[in-house]
Amino acid sequence: MIKVRRLGHATISTPDMDGQIDYYGRILGLRVAEKSKDRAILVSKQGFEAIELVRGEKGQLKRISFQIAPGTDLNDVVKELSKLGIKSEKRSGISPGIAEAVTLVDPKGTPVDLYAEYKFHEPAQPAYFNILKLGHVAYRVLDVQQIVKFYSEVLGFRVSDWRGDFFVFLRCNTDHHTLNFIIDEKPQLHHIAFEVLDWSEINKAGDWLARNKIHLVWGPGRHIIGHNVATYHRNDDLVRVEIFTEMDQLKDEALGYFDPRPWHQEFPLYPKMHGPETLRNYWGYGSERVIQGYQTNELPQYEAIRS
Repeated sequence: MIKVRRLGHATISTPDMDGQIDYYGRILGLRVAEKSKDRAILVSKQGFEAIELVRGEKGQLKRISFQIAPGTDLNDVVKELSKLGIKSEKRSGISPGIAEAVTLVDPKGTPVDLYAEYKFHEPAQPAYFNILKLGHVAYRVLDVQQIVKFYSEVLGFRVSDWRGDFFVFLRCNTDHHTLNFIIDEKPQLHHIAFEVLDWSEINKAGDWLARNKIHLVWGPGRHIIGHNVATYHRNDDLVRVEIFTEMDQLKDEALGYFDPRPWHQEFPLYPKMHGPETLRNYWGYGSERVIQGYQTNELPQYEAIRS
């Protein structure tokens, strides 16, 4: 089995290259590492490539990349995928940091680049607030079970949690989740998420977004599944962007439980299936009245929570 080690960068299309380069650069503090008329690569202050912009429709996830173990022979990856009946090809010149990769297509039709070697970019000067990395990508799919089977059996992901039978959280390292998939009749990008160091960075991010007339659509709050403190906003391409910190960590797969934290509801906390009524915010929306309204759609202001 191929084992993904970390999320690399996500490729997102936009009809407004200059506008989105300004958003990811000036607003979110990523640094442009490479730029042409129809493409740009943006990296975090730690040297991680996070976003590739390509010219196209608004807010479409065009590709996604993952790093596998350094030293892996990519020819062996192609052979292993072939044994599983999966077509793939070797590609070169993926990005400034990725010289070679193996490309395959996942069940929802998204090209996936797997690479073993990565060349870090030079650290950049601090911004108003500082993104550590692209933390996870969430996508709406028609068949959640099919996508879980693929990412688990082909790429070595593990299921961290379910919310009902329609929303899954998958990990490839110690982070609670690197991928989310939720059932929806219209497959499309759900959101992308950037990790910051701590609460103070969340605070600075909120102030900086507001100063630039970008207002939060949810949060700040602490999720119940994953327990990350998070805020959400939308950029001009209507991409939903999460900024988060304090995500649950499963530091030892043999132990099987998440590193205990004071805000956990269970000790120890194991991966599990949460009920479909599980709410997103541990800090609020918790009264019986709200839960009943949430379940019966009587509170329209909570529709954002359902999506």
